[in-house]
Amino acid sequence: MKVRLLAVGTRMPEWVNEGYQNYQKRLTDDIRLELVEIAAGKRAKNTDVARITEQEGSAQLAALGANDHVIALEVGGKAISTESLAESLRLWLPQGRSVSLLIGGPEGLSPAAKQRADEQWSLSRLTLPHPLVRILIAEQVYRAWTLLKGHPYHR
Repeated sequence: MKVRLLAVGTRMPEWVNEGYQNYQKRLTDDIRLELVEIAAGKRAKNTDVARITEQEGSAQLAALGANDHVIALEVGGKAISTESLAESLRLWLPQGRSVSLLIGGPEGLSPAAKQRADEQWSLSRLTLPHPLVRILIAEQVYRAWTLLKGHPYHR
């Protein structure tokens, strides 16, 4: 199974790339983690932010597979636990579908991206920096996977 992060933003600091890759490489073939970076639109003083957010959303939607299970990461989404993520992974594994998690840009996800999502998750009621969300998701996917495997990482 493939878990894909479709994240708006490119050229992350090295600590972000290292943190993400640290967890990505720990996963084995039954769950693969893939990052798809979507270029953020240029923002300036008089920028039409709604138009840019729509363009970013269109790029995310274009990167989705037709059968992907899509999860929008939204502050107002459903709060999940590591255990519920592990249970979701357990259910998704035999289906063979990719799971795509959408991470928006500075203004969040486009309405079209939210509409396409099969579900919406909230990682926290806090506003998190989007580069940190990449690491957080990678770590939680790894932690949930270790729960399924009975690995001692999740204590």
